[in-house]
Amino acid sequence: MNTSFSLARRGRRLIIGMLTAGILVATPVAAAADMTAFLGAGRNPTTRTAKGVAFGVTLLVVGFEVEYSDISEKDADSAPRLRTGMINAIVQTPTGGVQLYGTVGAGGYRESLRGTFQETSWGLNLGGGLKMGLLGPVKLRVDYRLFRLRGEPLFKTVHRVYAGVNAAF
Repeated sequence: MNTSFSLARRGRRLIIGMLTAGILVATPVAAAADMTAFLGAGRNPTTRTAKGVAFGVTLLVVGFEVEYSDISEKDADSAPRLRTGMINAIVQTPTGGVQLYGTVGAGGYRESLRGTFQETSWGLNLGGGLKMGLLGPVKLRVDYRLFRLRGEPLFKTVHRVYAGVNAAF
């Protein structure tokens, strides 16, 4: 094998690699922040009203969000109130009109019923959804989450579905 040809090939690869790394580092990627206010439904053992707010920051396709949710109590069905505060990692498509996303996270919760039962602990969540452009920076957000609650809650698994208004800034 010709050693000068091999050295030239390695040199070109090194130069191309350095140029590529330089372009990736030198190209600024703007962070996008958004806020969502939502209404929906929580299930288990019965359907109850869910409401909340989420604040997120993403860099192209990867980001994180902090969210607070409150699922109301339904005394007649012995369905507890569930308040959650979660920190989630998000991976989303870098598209403009409709963005699909997946999320996974952890945080704290408080479950209470009739003022006689209360459990405060931590939990995990997994979910996904879509953001669809409406007008300028305003989007419709539709989301599904599966919560796995640790500790001694009345219901260890809770499903939540919501629709909300998402505004980027």
